Formats: sequence, C-alpha cells, structure tokens
Amino acid sequence: MTPFAGWSMPLRYTSDLAEHRAVREAAGLFDLSHMGEIRVAGPGAGAALDRALVGNLSGLAVGRARYTMICRPDGGVLDDLVVYRTDDDAWLVVANASNAGVVLEALRERCAGPEVEVHDESEATALIAVQGPAAESIVAELVPVEAERAAVVGLKYYAGTRAVVAGVPAFVARTGYTGEDGFELFVEAEHARALWRAVLATGGAQGLVPAGLSARDSLRLEAGMPLYGNELDVTTTPHDAGLGRVVRLDKVDADGAPVDFVGRGPLAARAGSDPARVLVGLQGLSRRAARPGHPVLAPRGAVVGHVTSGAPSPTLGHPIAMAYVTPEVSAPGTELAVDVRGRAEPVRVVALPFYRRDRGAGA
Repeated sequence: MTPFAGWSMPLRYTSDLAEHRAVREAAGLFDLSHMGEIRVAGPGAGAALDRALVGNLSGLAVGRARYTMICRPDGGVLDDLVVYRTDDDAWLVVANASNAGVVLEALRERCAGPEVEVHDESEATALIAVQGPAAESIVAELVPVEAERAAVVGLKYYAGTRAVVAGVPAFVARTGYTGEDGFELFVEAEHARALWRAVLATGGAQGLVPAGLSARDSLRLEAGMPLYGNELDVTTTPHDAGLGRVVRLDKVDADGAPVDFVGRGPLAARAGSDPARVLVGLQGLSRRAARPGHPVLAPRGAVVGHVTSGAPSPTLGHPIAMAYVTPEVSAPGTELAVDVRGRAEPVRVVALPFYRRDRGAGA
C-alpha cells in the first residue's frame, strides 16, 4: 500500500510484471474509488459545462462520454477529465483524485446559476475497472438480464449504460486507462466490496487478477496516455501535450455565437502559434530506463528537454519514456540521449503510443 492523493492505495498485490501482463493477455481488476465524481445537472447544465470546460459537452449524446480538460484563464490545465452525459440534463464529471477538490470548486464557480446544480458524489461513489482482452466476457457473465447484457456487450468505446452487475446497480462505461478494451463500473460505495469479490470470483477462471497503481502506470505509459502531474499541469496547455484536438474553438451557444469558455483567448492564440516544446515518445536503446525529470540531450550534449514519464516496458521489452523536447529534435527517428544519473543513455524519438491493441469489439 502507498499514500496517494490522500488515499491509501495498492501499489501492487503480487508482482508489477504479473499484473501488467495479466491486463495485456487476460484481465486486471482495478479499484479506482479514489477518483472524483461530480454531477452537473439541470436545464442549463450543458451550456454551463461548455463555458467551464474546453470541450463541447452540450453536443454529447446521452450515454456517451468525452475526454476533455478544465483550464485556467491563461490556458494552463487544471485537470484532464472524462465527462459522461447520463441523461438529457445530467452529466457526470470524473476528475483525478489529486484535483477533485480543485475541479469541484471551479465547477461550482463557473456553473453557478438557477438552472444548474453541482453535486459532489465522490464519497458516495465507488469505481471498479475491469481491463483486458477478457473484460467483455467477464462483465457480460455478471449481467443476468439479457437486454442489459446485450447493451453492455454492444457498447462502443467511450459510451455507457445502466445495468445490474452481480446484483449491484451500476453505470457501466466502456472506458479505461490501460490501452486495452475494458469497462469501468460506477456503483454506490456500500456495494463496492460485494461487486469486487464477484468480479474476482467470476474472472479468476479467465486469468483476471487484481492490479495496483504500478501496473496502471506502466500500462498507461505504453498506451501513450498522459498523467496529470507528469505530462499535464497548470504550466502546460492541451496543445503542448499534443491534445489540442480536445479544445473546441468552434462550439457555439443556442444563438449561434462562439462560446467564451474559460481559457479561450490564450488557447486560440496557442493553436495558431509554433510550439515551444513537443511531447514525444522515446524508445530506450540501452537497458537503463529514463525517469521523470531526467534531462534529454542532443548529440553534442545540450539539454533539449526533460522526461515526464519513463519505465521499462514489459510488453515491448525495452525502456520507454515520454518527454517534452524542442521542436527541432521532435521528429520520429531522431537519435538523442537521456542523462540517467550522470550517464548518457541512447534513445530514439518514436511516435506515440508505444503500444496499440488490436481493436475488435468496442473499438
């Protein structure tokens, strides 16, 4: 166990490597109950979220989800979010645990009005994720009602539906943070233990194991997914992280006027300017892995960036890292080095993600 954002979290249950491989080859079970869940509802909720966040949330269909961000007025990222539209006038905002309080405060301020209610449901909500190639068959086996089971199996990526899973009412979403197919199950906190045990009992025969924070980090790194505090922070804009696509400068209000969302001006200017730094993937060409904060070096030794995340890749068999570097050394194939405790270790710039699953159902 390890302290994490005010919680005591499992770093590993048995072995980092075994848990990582189980998710890639069968399935892993993650306790994500530390995440923040904030309900924004009411006739004005969609318009309010359009003003509060960089994405177009009013245009999201019921039952669908969107990856987006909440930014400061200067365009710096306060947090990256997944937002679900659960009903005509209701959205569920899922925030990172370390930023849940900041996001809640910002939403209460930005969405204030007589037609919007903002409720913090974090303490009352547990979140359990089943990730891996066997995730669909495991979750489907736990949904006894045929129509609900068909709806769960038929979910597209970034979509959700309500179903009773192992006797527990749940909002089932086809989302995840591992690069694999999988589901996230939102349930009332009091039912979490029973659901966890049921998933373990059913999934064990298909190779499912509980997985901790360490495996979650190596999985998301292989999948090229940013981690707040590493690739994203208040000094970083979505464009810096190569995620400018989530910034919807084209969204309009009910009258057809551009939405003046928080951070719009600086983000519009950033979208039209040359980057000062670029987020890239680095393939390690030696056995020593780069770690966050390690300097990235040009061939003659000049510092051209810094590593944000790095670790050995269990799937690929060599070290991998993400780093912000200057644009002139950001092209795939560029040979660089990383200063790993005083020794220049060779790396090659590669396109992200490092790992991409063979997409089938839910793609």
